[in-house]
Amino acid sequence: MPLATAVLSGERADDGLDMPLIQRIEAGIRTTGRLLVGDGTLSALATRADVAGPPHVSLSPRPLTGATAEAMGAWSSEGIAKDREGELERMVRFNPRAEAVWAAEGDAFARRGCLEEGPAAWAERGLVVRSPGHAARQAQGLDNRLATAEQKLAALTPARGRGKRQISDEATRIAAIAPGRKDQRVDGWLTVAWERQVEQTTHYVGRGRGSATRAQRMREPIRAHITGIPRQDGAIQARRQRFGWKALATNAPQERLSVADAVWCYRNAYRIERIVNRLKSRGPSAPLSVKRDDQIEGRTYLLTLGIRVLTVREFVLRRSLQHDQVKRPGLPPENRRKHTDTPTAERLLKAFSDVSLTSLKTATGEDIRQRLTPLSALQQDILQRLGLGVSLYQQLEIQNLRCGKVIPVSEFG
Repeated sequence: MPLATAVLSGERADDGLDMPLIQRIEAGIRTTGRLLVGDGTLSALATRADVAGPPHVSLSPRPLTGATAEAMGAWSSEGIAKDREGELERMVRFNPRAEAVWAAEGDAFARRGCLEEGPAAWAERGLVVRSPGHAARQAQGLDNRLATAEQKLAALTPARGRGKRQISDEATRIAAIAPGRKDQRVDGWLTVAWERQVEQTTHYVGRGRGSATRAQRMREPIRAHITGIPRQDGAIQARRQRFGWKALATNAPQERLSVADAVWCYRNAYRIERIVNRLKSRGPSAPLSVKRDDQIEGRTYLLTLGIRVLTVREFVLRRSLQHDQVKRPGLPPENRRKHTDTPTAERLLKAFSDVSLTSLKTATGEDIRQRLTPLSALQQDILQRLGLGVSLYQQLEIQNLRCGKVIPVSEFG
């Protein structure tokens, strides 16, 4: 898994940053025909043009902006029509109970990519893929937003009472209803039914007790009352059908990369955002107490070395587990019954959080005794799969430690 790091100023756009890193990797691995799987920056038109020809092929998601956002409506409509005809290619995976689970479905179509200035047009394939899991999460989010909007709209016209401000004119009512639908992004999917209520009350003029001869006046306070918030089921259902769709682009032919292969390659690709998250949460990347740009660059490179250690450790263990087709319990430690073959590096370290080295002096103060926490079967298996061995752990029995001090193994790095 080749890695290349670059430290750049933050005011520049991400587009165009992939090619220099790709060229550095090419100079190091010196092999051709590799499949480059990237994020949205790799799908930039200029970058796709650079990697369109030999020696490599690419696979990247198309961002839902610009021309892609305009075309996505037609692509998803075609996918929905093919789904009704049963023409989409379905992909399944197996859950921990060895049950087949519908993971995705999709279709590919040929298209041409070209730049206004630069190399000639190149052939590529567009992939339109629907994830039922992602569609279900989007549908749940829509239901939550609809319920929140209904609650906020219903609260606009509370029952009469002390301190309950009422809406009396139509302009105020319209101005109050609009934000409730817009904030929850449900405009056009909820309508508001209301009625104008007039309540007649009689009051004596002036102060004091009332009497038969005393003048009276009638008040007619007006309030707008929301009687219902019906949902536009047709529009909501049409929107639900478009949930879960994603567009990918690749210049690999069908023989090299089928729709199913493309989906699994993209889903199993390493997410660069995990490295960024580790730099922010695991390493002291900010604030940087330096003044010069070269100090910032040097410290960033130093932090990325530690991140590479975590990444390689995670990769080696996952490769070993998947090669042997075994899953280990206790990773994560908070769920001892869950078995996994894709543990994270952070959870591997957490599996050793209860390990310590204790140093004690004898009653005469002459000798020093050390005691290491015995390793569990899981911890021994992790060390063996990382190629470290238990003997390396036993070397932590270091002499000349202060009496009674308990040192977590994590402090040894």
